Amino acid sequence: MADVKLERKEALSRQEAAQWLSVLSKAFARGGEVTLPLGTGTVELRLPERVRAEFEVEVSGDEVEIELEFKWSTARAEDDGASSVTGAAPARE
Repeated sequence: MADVKLERKEALSRQEAAQWLSVLSKAFARGGEVTLPLGTGTVELRLPERVRAEFEVEVSGDEVEIELEFKWSTARAEDDGASSVTGAAPARE
């Protein structure tokens, strides 16, 4: 079970979807702390230097589904660099 999970499903125009992806893209390019829109509120995250990514496209009949997933550890910042160099998982205390 996740410590925290926020999920929102809604219909967007192409322009609204592009704007949301643009905010996320600029956040990854800039790094550090980022505030992302979530419905009528926001969610704040710290983006590390490296993330694991998954991209999936599924076509079923007349429906197309694209999933873009990013994962990263919330362990101490100094663990980010060590795990990317050695490939080892960050130590948990």
